[in-house]
Amino acid sequence: MEELNEILLQRRKKMDDLREQGVNPYANDFPVEHTSEDVKVAHADQDAAALEGCEARYTIGGRIMARRDFGKAAFIQLQDRKGRLQVYVARDQVGAEVFESFKKWDLGDIVGLSGAPFRTKTGELSLRADQIRILTKSLQPLPEKWHGLTDVETRYRQRYVDLMVNPEVREVFQKRSRIIGLIRDFMQDRDFLEVETPMMQPLAGGATAKPFITHHNTLKMDLFLRIAPELYLKRLVVGGFDRVFEINRNFRNEGISIQHNPEFTMMEFYQAYATYHDLMDFTEELICHVANEVVGSEVFAYGEREVDLSAPWERLTVRESIVRYGKVDPAILENRDKLFDYAKTLGLELDKNIGHGKLMTEIFDEVVEPNLWNPTFITEYPTEVSPLSRKNDERPEVVDRFELFIVGRELANAFSELNDPLDQKERFVKQLAEKEAGDEEAHAMDEDYVRALEHGLPPTAGEGIGIDRLVMLLTNSASIRDVILFPQLRPEAK
Repeated sequence: MEELNEILLQRRKKMDDLREQGVNPYANDFPVEHTSEDVKVAHADQDAAALEGCEARYTIGGRIMARRDFGKAAFIQLQDRKGRLQVYVARDQVGAEVFESFKKWDLGDIVGLSGAPFRTKTGELSLRADQIRILTKSLQPLPEKWHGLTDVETRYRQRYVDLMVNPEVREVFQKRSRIIGLIRDFMQDRDFLEVETPMMQPLAGGATAKPFITHHNTLKMDLFLRIAPELYLKRLVVGGFDRVFEINRNFRNEGISIQHNPEFTMMEFYQAYATYHDLMDFTEELICHVANEVVGSEVFAYGEREVDLSAPWERLTVRESIVRYGKVDPAILENRDKLFDYAKTLGLELDKNIGHGKLMTEIFDEVVEPNLWNPTFITEYPTEVSPLSRKNDERPEVVDRFELFIVGRELANAFSELNDPLDQKERFVKQLAEKEAGDEEAHAMDEDYVRALEHGLPPTAGEGIGIDRLVMLLTNSASIRDVILFPQLRPEAK
């Protein structure tokens, strides 16, 4: 720590020296016209001879990431938003006064420079600077200068440094942006309207989750950060927007893990005159399209295994999957008491009064979900755990719903929407009873949403896709924290 303090003091002194020399260490008057990529693209195929006497001149800005000094000249690695480029800085090119100042600049300093392209003796495309200025003096050293940024907690907490020194991290977030853009284009090409719905809501609805609560002083009322945009999006379908989607931030006051962050991103969409079967085909097409564009294939590595997204994806009911992976006699699934006994053999500690449907989903989570590696649609969820889904016409104890699992985790949830206002109100009443019994995640009563249904929601199917988890899959990232720029963390230790 003493060494670090000494480095900080040295850098502050250099900043003061610049000011004394009449140099603004935080200038904002240098126009950057090009990027490192512009240089590489324009001259990628030109050898040293072809670049002799090249009249092209580039003006770029970036951070000094490395340097090699040779007395009256130096090579630096300059990093901008497009990558790194080697720059040759010589005393006889930039002038003695500037070069003397340049010799005192540090790794991490941000500079602006101009120069012409050439190739070094080793063939590396570089710029020969004829002008260079310091634009921002860095007071903190680059991490590799003293210990390297390898500590995971520090990387998440100081993401700005993580992005600065780890190119593979920048690539993950560049891919994330591309994935979201591809999804948006895919939806709009299919006539879906992108909309925005409230992030602060008077009722926490659209999912079964514990919300965050805030307070509006002027209205003198509590509000909830949204746990899902579902009920607002379906109101829009009632209003005549037959195809809507929102790429949205949701907030759930729940645990943190490699799969969960309290603030996360989803794409939720609704399509009138469609069923959940239609959305299975739609989801296959969407995710395969994005994978091909981002990864270049439907078969790729995730962790130490390979994922195959090739269609068609497997489809199993909840019951079928428990029978297969839990090696359970199908008859046991029909008997609540025998099923409860089976759950105890798995080590599950459950309330003795748990409902049959909820019991089945607890068992599914334990014995099935970890085994669903390649894409699998799980259908026919119990009505008991699906308060907003349409009951199956032949088997009302289950709903017309699916969840999509890939690499052992849920990636999407969809169903044919419940559009019977009387049925919906009855289910809200049951959820209220569960909430009063202590279930903090039970759904609230939303009278206005019931009123919207009374105006008529056309037959509709809707789906939510976890953007963070999709990005994890397509960037081979093990933790959700690796794909969220600023994940939620405990307060930093003093």
